[in-house]
Order: sequence, then structure tokens, then C-alpha cells
Amino acid sequence: MRKIQNIFQYKNRKRLFLLKCVSFLMFNFYLLIPRVSFAGICEIGHDKKYGTILSAIRAAHSGDTLLVYRGFYSEGNIVIDKALTLRGIQYPIIDGGRRNECLTIRANEVIVEGFLIQKSGYSTLEDPGGIKIYNSRGTIIRNNILLDNFFGVYLSYCRNCVVKNNYIRDYRVLEHQIGNGIHCWKSDSLKILSNRISGHRDGIYFEFVSQSLISKNISKSNLRYGLHFMFSNDDSYILNRFNDNGAGVAVMFSKRVNMYQNYFEENWGDAAYGILLKEISDSEIRGNVFRRNTAALYLEGANRIEIDNNQFVDNGWAMKIQASCMDNNVRMNNFRNNTFDCSTNGDLVLNKFDYNYWDKYEGYDLNKDTIGDVPYHPLSLFNVIVERNPPVMILFRSFMVGLLEQSEKVIPSLTPDQFQDSHPKMKPYQG
Repeated sequence: MRKIQNIFQYKNRKRLFLLKCVSFLMFNFYLLIPRVSFAGICEIGHDKKYGTILSAIRAAHSGDTLLVYRGFYSEGNIVIDKALTLRGIQYPIIDGGRRNECLTIRANEVIVEGFLIQKSGYSTLEDPGGIKIYNSRGTIIRNNILLDNFFGVYLSYCRNCVVKNNYIRDYRVLEHQIGNGIHCWKSDSLKILSNRISGHRDGIYFEFVSQSLISKNISKSNLRYGLHFMFSNDDSYILNRFNDNGAGVAVMFSKRVNMYQNYFEENWGDAAYGILLKEISDSEIRGNVFRRNTAALYLEGANRIEIDNNQFVDNGWAMKIQASCMDNNVRMNNFRNNTFDCSTNGDLVLNKFDYNYWDKYEGYDLNKDTIGDVPYHPLSLFNVIVERNPPVMILFRSFMVGLLEQSEKVIPSLTPDQFQDSHPKMKPYQG
């Protein structure tokens, strides 16, 4: 009997030991598992738990979603300092009362969508905006309406942020009273997608911004530039439309910028361009449409630019290429119904034109290979004279000018012989 009792005691002690071991292991395993926090939802409105956006932000935890119901919210400067999602229901209005920055973001991974944001303050020193984002990573601003703000959306020291599908408009008429629609400063890896911007100083502005994408935006009727680049490298803008802006589009002091399949239209004025390129290098301008601009493409200090498969139609000057430009390739473009095809202010020819279609070409193609048998000289004598003496433009289409043009074709004297397309196309490219 004692022997049997000893056996049971031994087994009990063994079971107890095993239970303690299992408990110890489970406890430590629990400590090793990261604790999962479940995001909460805060509702904001006149009959909801929170009556103001600011009170809900103070009560919320990182990862929470704030549902803001339709209403008018004038709460001064609303600051978001934690990772929150602000979602507007039926476009609630955030109003700055013309005194404050409407919405300020000072956190990572914030989402703001579905709001009407209006009437920010005005200050040339602090640059207030409808939405201003400071030192943020992974923030998304989408599907908002921003009206009558000094700056629309302003990003400073941001990374991997997205501004998408917003409608941004200002109504003031004096340039010094208006900021930019989307303003990006010292940031990288941004995506500016499918926004509609009008009435601002510059529609989209990049300064010291790298490795970013601007795509499918419509920037029109802005006081200065539809798009303005400064000191911004390795960026691309694709499938955008820039219409009726005061000075067109400017890309300055930048490298490795890709410009594909954009529309540059109706940019008229003494200093208006489809694109102004100044001190830019190693870039591509491909598949774009330039229609009805004073000067479709203006290059100054631009080097090693590939310009191909573009449409230059109904412009004053299709291309103005200054003597400070070199090693640019202009190939396989269509030049149709432009008053002047090309213009330059120098005698040296350091750029190459080849395989373009020129509607003013009067050569022949005896071997029927679709390539003209004699080179085309796109630089006309009258254009050279106008470049040196602009008032002479008043004589355009006069009998004397026509006579000079025909004489220059027979005996070239002022136009450089090397400024030519050696293989002009007989028929336009389709596209």
C-alpha cells in the first residue's frame, strides 16, 4: 500500500512540475507577443459625442479614425499631432476665418479626406495654407475641396506623401496676395496625382524636391506658372494638362527631369511659354502636345535634352533655342502650322535636328523612302532679323519680307548653314 501511495505522490509531483513549466512558458510567450491595439472611431458633429474636431483629436489615440459629419467648423488652427484618419461625411467645412492656418499636420501617416477647407489666413512671412504638412512621412491628402486659401496644400520636409484628387482654387487677382496651389519644399518621393488647380500664383511648385511624380493633374488659369520647378532632380511629370496660365510652365536649375505625354496649351503673352527650360540638363521631353502658345518650347542653358515624338501645332514659335544650349537632340517631332518653327540668338549650331516633320518643307523625295532628299533649314531669315530687332515684327507677311525669304533660300547669308534637319520627314508622324 505504501508503495502504491509513493507512486501516486511521485506522479502528482511530476504533474505539478509539468504544469508549472507550462505556465512559466505561456507567461513568457505572452510577454513576447506584441500587443495589438484596435483602432477606435470618434464621431464629430452637433449631435455626436464630440462637438469639435479639436476635442476629438485630444481624446483620440494614434491609429483612430475621426468621422466628421456635415457642418461648419471654425476652430482656429486645427493641429493633428498623431497618426489619425480624418474623414469628412458630406464635405464638412473647415473655415480659417481669414486669420488662421486651417489644418496643420505634424505627424506621420495622417489621412485627410472629404473636407471643404476654406479661407486661411494671409501672411507672406509664415505662408499659411488650407492644409500645411510639416516633416511628415506617409501622409495622404485626397478628395478634398480647398477654396480661397493663401496656399492650398503646403508640404515641407516631407517624404512618401500623396496629394490626390483634390480641387484647389483661389479667387484673388493680385499675385502678391496669392500663394501656390500645391507647394512642395525640401521633400522627396512625393506623389501629386489627379488634382485640379486654378487661380493660384503657381499651380504646382517644387523646390529642392527629388524622386517625385506629378501625374494626371489639370493646372489652368493660374497667375504665373501652371508648374514651376526649381533645384529639383530626378522627378517626372506625366499626363498633365497645363492650360491658359500666365507664363506657362518653368523648369529651372534641375537635372534628370522626365516630361512625358503632357498638354501645354493656350499660354499667350510677351513672356509666356509652353515650357521654359533654364539651366536644365540630362532630361527628356517626349510625347507632349504644344498647342497655341506664344513660344511652345524655350531653352536657355539647357544641355543634353532628348526632345522627341512631340506635337508642335499652331504656336507663335515652336522652339526658341538660345546659343547657350548644346548637345540637345530634336528628333521625330511634328511641326505644323507654327508661325516660326525655330529661333536662336547665336551663330554656332551645337544641337542636332533629325527626322522631324516640317509642314513648311518644300523638298522632294525621289526614292520614295518618306525622307526628304535635301535638308530643311527651319531658321528663317525674317526670324533672325526679328531676334535682333523685335519691332521689325510689324512687317511680318509683307511683300518685302517674302522676297527676302525667297532670296535667302537661294543664297544663304545670315542663317547658319548647319542649322538644319538632314533627314526631314515627308509626312507627319501619327499620334
